[in-house]
Amino acid sequence: MTRENNSSGIDRTASKKTYHNPSEAALDRIGGKWKTAILCLLAEHGELRNGELLRRLSPVTQKMLTQQLKELEADGLILRTVFPEVPPKVVYELTDKGWSLQSVLEPLCEWGKKLLHAD
Repeated sequence: MTRENNSSGIDRTASKKTYHNPSEAALDRIGGKWKTAILCLLAEHGELRNGELLRRLSPVTQKMLTQQLKELEADGLILRTVFPEVPPKVVYELTDKGWSLQSVLEPLCEWGKKLLHAD
């Protein structure tokens, strides 16, 4: 088993952004349609494979999912683990930094579930 952390090829520190408030910095890391959904799924289900994420996040495209996973990995929120098998098995899970978002994500995810069931 090979654990790969921050080997996504995306250097999120290279463009040292200037933030005007803390929420801007936070939303830069978890904002967008798919990142929060990915984090919620990993928090709820533990480690998941790419195909499982793709199915659960339909209609996300493979390209978009890969991009979002790489950014989350580069930000240290998820860990990509590669198992040396044929075909290769890759799983994603939250890092400690990712789990630290649980107190923020859990109410957000629950609120979203209530919205879905209200319709």
